Amino acid sequence: MRSLIKHVLKRAEACDDLHVAGWVRTRRDSKAFSFLELNDGTCLGNLQIVADAGIPGYEDIAKMSTGASIEIRGKLIPSPAAGQAWEMQATSLKLLGGVPEDYPLQKKGHSTEFLRSIAHLRPRTNLYGAVFRMRSRMAFAVHKFFQERDFIYVHTPIITASDCEGAGEMFRVTTLPDDKIAKAEEDFFGKRAFLTVSGQLEGETFACALSNIYTFGPTFRAENSNTSRHAAEFWMIEPEVAFCDLEGDMDLAEALVKYLVKEALTNSDGDLAIFEKFVDKGLRERLEFVASRPFERITYTEAVELLKASGKAFEYPVEYGLNLQSEHERWLTEEHFKKPVTVFNYPKEIKPFYMRLNDDNKTVTAMDVLVPGIGEIVGGSQREERLDVLMENFKKHDLDPDAYGWYADLRKYGSVPHAGFGLGFERMLMFVTGMANIRDVIPFARTPGNCEF
Repeated sequence: MRSLIKHVLKRAEACDDLHVAGWVRTRRDSKAFSFLELNDGTCLGNLQIVADAGIPGYEDIAKMSTGASIEIRGKLIPSPAAGQAWEMQATSLKLLGGVPEDYPLQKKGHSTEFLRSIAHLRPRTNLYGAVFRMRSRMAFAVHKFFQERDFIYVHTPIITASDCEGAGEMFRVTTLPDDKIAKAEEDFFGKRAFLTVSGQLEGETFACALSNIYTFGPTFRAENSNTSRHAAEFWMIEPEVAFCDLEGDMDLAEALVKYLVKEALTNSDGDLAIFEKFVDKGLRERLEFVASRPFERITYTEAVELLKASGKAFEYPVEYGLNLQSEHERWLTEEHFKKPVTVFNYPKEIKPFYMRLNDDNKTVTAMDVLVPGIGEIVGGSQREERLDVLMENFKKHDLDPDAYGWYADLRKYGSVPHAGFGLGFERMLMFVTGMANIRDVIPFARTPGNCEF
């Protein structure tokens, strides 16, 4: 059986019969032997191979250049070189796949912009290998967090006829020919259908039956935005909790963010080191700070007052009733409080129809978790559980009550207070890796004008 390099490097004792395979990072030759650095993608570290001239397969050594795939059998022995416990003494080599001279990932620095253009090859680099291993670990940690707390995993639909956000920025799903002008009733589903922007509304139906649920899947926004934080396709973590108010919602969101940060710190198998070295030298210190301290909590009104009194010249105006922009969120977290901040109780005019109206009749029980370097990472609320208020909200937001009849039924039949939120998975990954662009933490980015691969 082939051994994974991540396990080989952690072995406690030598081995006389070892079988590994992977891609050559570098090769150095002398007259009598060659050194090869081998990586199989399972960890950041390479396994050094010592191959003596004359062993089976050595005749192809010149073809075993950077990027070539090879298979090796031999012995694992203690290494005399500093910085590594083991090396492999090859008894046979086998070239599996060679590379021509135009292989784009030579041993030199490459810009993130260039690597995005070869997204099918960038996972082979040390940096992006670490990014996507971290993505895998964080996804597993999400499920672990909720399963440990008795949440039930629900798969909400990717194709939907409901607009959760009410912004109208949705991708249409249709089977109608491009040149055919037809009524919606003639389309595949008999009505207009879209790619989902959120699994929240459907998630609420399960929370109102199973108590604690979460959904974790792809979501889509047809927003023409080319910022470093936005993508047309991204993944969302969305819990919904019955018998829960805004305070409990904020507690859960803070606990999830801290849990994921701690997982990145303790179970990164060395990948965090490459982010510290090449991306953000202060990354570990910031993550440890976030994991160990309570988040600040302030109302939207207090946030606006702090921003207006800051004396800072923001690009976007700061006024009550306007959405907070990324520059405002980062000032609060990076310059003023110097830690994550949860802002709650926003004006009702700037939030969707489903958020619970506060007793002041001016604000809703919305909350956003803001983190340094990113800004908003979580958005949530206590949901409006009162049927009469919800029906009034439909009118105010110009929504067809009949289209949302199933949603209103949750308030008609055994309504309960409930709350939830959405955590942008890619933004969380940006936070724990230090990567500054969302395009660099998702395998194949979908952005305006870009749908390659």
